[in-house]
Amino acid sequence: MAAKRKKSTSSKSRSKAKQADAITLLKADHAEVEKMQKRFKKLVKQDAGAAEREQLAQEICSALTKHAAIEEEIFYPALREALEDDDIVDHADVEHASVKDLIAQIQSMGADDSHFNATVLVLCEYVAHHVEEEEGKMFPKAKKADLDLAALGDELRERKDELPDMAQPGRARRSNGARSRAP
Repeated sequence: MAAKRKKSTSSKSRSKAKQADAITLLKADHAEVEKMQKRFKKLVKQDAGAAEREQLAQEICSALTKHAAIEEEIFYPALREALEDDDIVDHADVEHASVKDLIAQIQSMGADDSHFNATVLVLCEYVAHHVEEEEGKMFPKAKKADLDLAALGDELRERKDELPDMAQPGRARRSNGARSRAP
């Protein structure tokens, strides 16, 4: 029994030593959200039930909310301080604001609302564009900057673990089940 404990402790310390730096962690978040987005698109094509689409949409919104929070609270300020050019971070901040608006719209809807699928799919497209810019422009600059990416990764992971899971189907939407109408 003691040998088993020792073995698990040593594997824990090994895995801790191999924990991802900030960029690897953020890219893993991107990949996780991309998988969920692909599943959502598949559900739409299959004309899946409202409950299943709504649950997945809420999971996407929760993952994006946590991801945006850790970037805005920790990664972006560190990058802003390390870079002499704030434009790339300012651009990301504006994109995050748009993503948050779409998330708020999705969370106020039910999956049976006429614009639910379209709103989630627009969110997916917008996030894909944002990820492309982060991974293609921002992350290479972060790698060249004077940043301790390993320490930032630890901070990001710790903060992400503190944030609540927001995925709750049926939260804060119209109770009468009314469908949205185009203006």
